[in-house]
Amino acid sequence: MNATAKTVLVVDDEPTLVATLKYNLEREGYHVVTASDGDKAISLARAERPDLMILDLMLPAVDGLEVCRILRREMSLPILMLTARAGEVDKVVGLEIGADDYVTKPFSTRELLARVRALLRRINTPQDEELLVSGNLRIDMKRREVTRDDRPIELKPKEMELLIYFMRNKGRAFTREQLLREVWGYDFYGDSRTVDVHVSWLRQKIEDQSSKPVRILTVRGVGYRFEA
Repeated sequence: MNATAKTVLVVDDEPTLVATLKYNLEREGYHVVTASDGDKAISLARAERPDLMILDLMLPAVDGLEVCRILRREMSLPILMLTARAGEVDKVVGLEIGADDYVTKPFSTRELLARVRALLRRINTPQDEELLVSGNLRIDMKRREVTRDDRPIELKPKEMELLIYFMRNKGRAFTREQLLREVWGYDFYGDSRTVDVHVSWLRQKIEDQSSKPVRILTVRGVGYRFEA
């Protein structure tokens, strides 16, 4: 195994799917470890400290949502969730408890690999800034900490990336599709409502009144703009 290879933990109780994902991920140069239930997934994640986890929603014993909830409290690895459910509610629940992305079964291997690359590229992009500041809002890039009036704010990984992108591009209006491409890292995969959900969460955390935002503004007919 290449010592520099990224480790991907695949968690699913369908042996054929696991074998297929393992084969294709290893062809891309990743080191792959697998688990078929939630308990083993938690143990492996703690032992292996993978760079990314592909996590099925429906698992025996401990389900994917609970696995995600437990591990999100302990580590910040990107989590790509798999589900046979296509409902918007399921997607929102997965994102709320810390999943970074969502793929609905059946999916193409090409799409999944693109999302894996995008998530890993996001966390491995070097950052030159040490501090991003907008009024009373500050992001310590090295520590990955956000404060408002010197009080810490807890952000999910994708909320953090979206806020960083907004603060680097103050005053510019972006469409939802542009934000999906630049923050989520893929050109045509994904639901633009994902952007709306994350903007809503950010507003609740950084605005005085989330219903009357003054930082993340809605640009009618376009998308969103961040104001200093």
